[in-house]
Amino acid sequence: MRFFLKSITYLLHPLLMPLFGVLIYFMIAPRFTAAHILLSNALGLLIVTVITPIVLVFFLKNLGFISGVTLTSMEDRRIPLLLQIGLYILTTRTLINIYDFPELYYFFAGTLFATMLALISILLRFNVSLNMIGITLITTFTIALSIHFSINQIFLIAGLFVLHGLVATATLMHSNHSIKELILGTLIGTAPQLALFQLWL
Repeated sequence: MRFFLKSITYLLHPLLMPLFGVLIYFMIAPRFTAAHILLSNALGLLIVTVITPIVLVFFLKNLGFISGVTLTSMEDRRIPLLLQIGLYILTTRTLINIYDFPELYYFFAGTLFATMLALISILLRFNVSLNMIGITLITTFTIALSIHFSINQIFLIAGLFVLHGLVATATLMHSNHSIKELILGTLIGTAPQLALFQLWL
């Protein structure tokens, strides 16, 4: 059971959540998207939001700016979160066109604001679960897409809530996070998405 829960934290890593959001969007959205557009968007987002942050974390570790690549301490999270904010700004400015994919644009805008809130919390010495932020962003976005397109996605949403519970359990078992930090992560993951709903929902 411990191995399974530990695997969940890696498979549902916060860095992968934006990519999962894109895949869920193209799976749900009832509009035709050419295969080459889908592939180019997914590849671009994979490079900018997943591969680049991983490379930067190892770079920071080698330079001595962080103590480890797992980013378990608040001090280790500050610079990576700041760099991640820059990458999300780059994403909304260059990779996601608000006119072609408004839902995706505001999803990444919400992800950007959530990352900013996470950084502010850490600067104020309030630790927060990044795993809970990530899974909550995806869950909230999927519910919004279901409402927006009037498509019943009850099984997908139910599955995400199950994953939400598994992530929370795994985070409590395998990290130094408290229940309060998990709740704070859930609130940070939800609030920006809810605030932006009025712009596209």
